[in-house]
Amino acid sequence: MPTPRIRAAFALSVLPLLVGAAVIIREITHPAFGLDPAPRAGERSCTRLTHQVPDAIAGQDRTPTSVAGVALWGDGAIVLRCGFEPPLPTEDFCANVNGVDWVLREKESTGDKKKLITYGRSPAVEAVVDTRRVAMDAALVDLAQLAAPLPKTDRKCINVADTMP
Repeated sequence: MPTPRIRAAFALSVLPLLVGAAVIIREITHPAFGLDPAPRAGERSCTRLTHQVPDAIAGQDRTPTSVAGVALWGDGAIVLRCGFEPPLPTEDFCANVNGVDWVLREKESTGDKKKLITYGRSPAVEAVVDTRRVAMDAALVDLAQLAAPLPKTDRKCINVADTMP
């Protein structure tokens, strides 16, 4: 039968392994795992944006993250990344929500996770919304308030009717 000293030594040698395993599991299951910052995430406007994000968007509570230019809500139900180059003119669906234009990136969306990017803002903001967990319109109304202060470019959404003679 092991002595109390041997049991204590064993416990002290196993404890760091258990703590390390718990930390690794927590990190790889975090919604920000695998998310890289956008190329321009370090710009002042992105830093300001991600430091002013609200505690909740579309009823989803903010999930803490340390990734530059990234904000999460609802354990990844809404993912915002600031710091992209503004998109070029496109035929993809574009909508104006409270003065902010958003382009739906249908080809980059997967299943219920819809990817959008601001249009006419520099740097651009990308948002991924899990529509199984969040209403897209509610998310975009709240996200538009965040993106509105970003510097505008001369581009804006137009629809097909605007191009007809």
